[in-house]
Amino acid sequence: MLQRPDQLDKVEQYRRREARKKASVEARLKAAIQSQLDGVRTGLSQLHNALNDVKDIQQSLIDVNKDWRQSINTIENLKDVKDAVVQHSQLAAAVENLKNIFSVPEIVRETQDLIERGELLQAHRKLMDLECSRDNLMYEQYRMDSKNTHDMNLIHAYFGDMQKLSEELAKQLWMVVQRSLVTVRRDPTLLVSVVRIIEREEKIDRRMLDRKKQTGFIPPGRPKKWKEKMFNILGRTVSIRIEGTQADTRESDKMWLVRHLEIIRKYVLDDLLVAKTLLDQCFPPHYDIFNKLLNMYHQALSTRMQELAAEDLEANEIVSLLTWVLNTYKSTEMMGNSELSPEVDVNSLNPLISQNVVDQLLSKYMSTLTSNIIGWLRKALETDKKDWIKETEPEADQDGYYQTTLPAIVFQMFEQNLQVAAQINEDLKTKVLLLCLQQMNSFLTRYKDEAQLYKEEHLKNRQYPQCYVQYMIAVINNCQTFKESIISLKRKYLKIEMEDTLSSSHTSMDATLDIIAKEGCSSLLDEVFMDLEPHLNELMTKKWLMGSNAVGTICVTVEDYFNDFAKIKKPYKKTMTIEAHRRVVVEYIRAIMLKRISFKNAEERKEGAERMIKEAEQFRFLFKKLAAGSGEDTEGLCDIIEAIAEVIKLTDPSLLYLEVSTLVSKYPDIRDDHIAALLTVRGDASKDMKQTIIETLDQGPSQPNPNYVPIFKEITVPTLTVPKLLK
Repeated sequence: MLQRPDQLDKVEQYRRREARKKASVEARLKAAIQSQLDGVRTGLSQLHNALNDVKDIQQSLIDVNKDWRQSINTIENLKDVKDAVVQHSQLAAAVENLKNIFSVPEIVRETQDLIERGELLQAHRKLMDLECSRDNLMYEQYRMDSKNTHDMNLIHAYFGDMQKLSEELAKQLWMVVQRSLVTVRRDPTLLVSVVRIIEREEKIDRRMLDRKKQTGFIPPGRPKKWKEKMFNILGRTVSIRIEGTQADTRESDKMWLVRHLEIIRKYVLDDLLVAKTLLDQCFPPHYDIFNKLLNMYHQALSTRMQELAAEDLEANEIVSLLTWVLNTYKSTEMMGNSELSPEVDVNSLNPLISQNVVDQLLSKYMSTLTSNIIGWLRKALETDKKDWIKETEPEADQDGYYQTTLPAIVFQMFEQNLQVAAQINEDLKTKVLLLCLQQMNSFLTRYKDEAQLYKEEHLKNRQYPQCYVQYMIAVINNCQTFKESIISLKRKYLKIEMEDTLSSSHTSMDATLDIIAKEGCSSLLDEVFMDLEPHLNELMTKKWLMGSNAVGTICVTVEDYFNDFAKIKKPYKKTMTIEAHRRVVVEYIRAIMLKRISFKNAEERKEGAERMIKEAEQFRFLFKKLAAGSGEDTEGLCDIIEAIAEVIKLTDPSLLYLEVSTLVSKYPDIRDDHIAALLTVRGDASKDMKQTIIETLDQGPSQPNPNYVPIFKEITVPTLTVPKLLK
């Protein structure tokens, strides 16, 4: 405190201040010590008092224990008093509910009348009063003596009619619930009353269950669970409504399933619309009545669809069921209806039937459809075959081409099945198309066989059937119609990426159709050439040389036939014309190679050759006329006849080798026997000359025209027979 000289003046001041501080501290210490001493003194005094009190209590307990032991016998004699107290308590509870107890029969009658009059809320109010009285009495009895079942039974029996009233009221409630979708339109207040009653009972159930947890007592018949029962009844009602829509059976109506499903669709949609717009307003929000009904309908529909799927359904019924389940159910016609949105989300709805069941139905459908298509095709072919033997000509299309109804029937059947399959899904449509084309392939093979049998039967008696030519033309035309229909069907129902899978099948069908058409054309030409046979036999004979009109008759006959053949569709008509031209030329050359005539001199050779050239021109004119508009070259074939005529017409035998070699170079498929036969017809070539010409030609190289179609290979030259040798 003293650090500088000038602070020495304040030494006395410092001393007084420190003295005061010291005096203050000493005073506080004295006060604290005094306070502690006073507290200790008081505590000791209280401890002495407590000790005295404990001794007094101990003595009192000893006295009480003595008194209790002395009065045990007296307490045992008070049992009657105890029973009186219990009875008094029961009587007090009875007195408290005395009014209700005496009026039970009257209240029961009033409640019964209210139920009969349909005043359900008032009836339930009285029923609640009765139940409350009974439950209070029973609770008092239980509380006083829970093992006294006799009195419990007595109370229960006295209120027995009340249980019947409860059941009767419940029956009325369930009737309203069952008809709730009808009631809500006519009298929604009645439905609201029912819901209020159910809500009251739910509250009482909760209260009784809470009391049971505390006391162990619950009145008989509780909990009633009327809310749960209400939803169960709604669920049963929905199931019955779905099942009850089947008005017909397969025996009474072939369209029973379609009708059944349409009624279901209409009923379900109408019911859900009513539930959304009206029913939802009659129930408390926590009931979530619309969604619960939606789930009930979905479950009932699922059950019903599974039942239908398990039945022995026909093919068309399977399609109807799958179309409804997979498409109609979630479409705008039903669950996807705009008026049900947004409460109903079709994407969240589970499938009505499992994929496994769908696959089983599709498998059964494809199996049945396969069998049906085979049967339909067989029946269609049999029907068409009956037409082939009719005495009237087949019908013609708008362009005048003969046809039968077979292609239309077949592809109409295919079209119908594809349209039906398309209603289900793309995958089934593709499968059905593949099936149709597969069966079409097999069918065309049978069609080919039947056309061949038709031809063979006709050959046994050419007068029968009368319209053989016309119906064979119709068969040929059907091939073209089939081709066009197959292409149209694929274009309409087959995805582009799937075309490769059908290319081989399509090629096979086209090949079969071409064979049928080719054989049909061939059989028609056979018909022509059977009629031409007598006239062909006149060619290259003495009669022919003398001026026979065989070629003129041949041309007229061919033209007459081709008036009918004009009703053959392109391209088969074009093929027919080319083949007829070819066969006429072949038959004419064959007549030359048959060596029916051997010209005696140059004059006959000249006359015969000129006749051949003239007749070649007739053929050329005829087939040019028949091929008009087709753009087909008809000149080349007749040139062969003219080339042969030039060989016969040649006057200088020394040039014969040159002429023959020219002929061979143009038509390299000419064989040695053809040249020998030609020289024999000419009549002036010796055996040595023939041999020399043939041997020389064999040594020379031949360079055929690449566009040349061999014709001589079809012509055989007859050898000498035994009768000729003898002659």
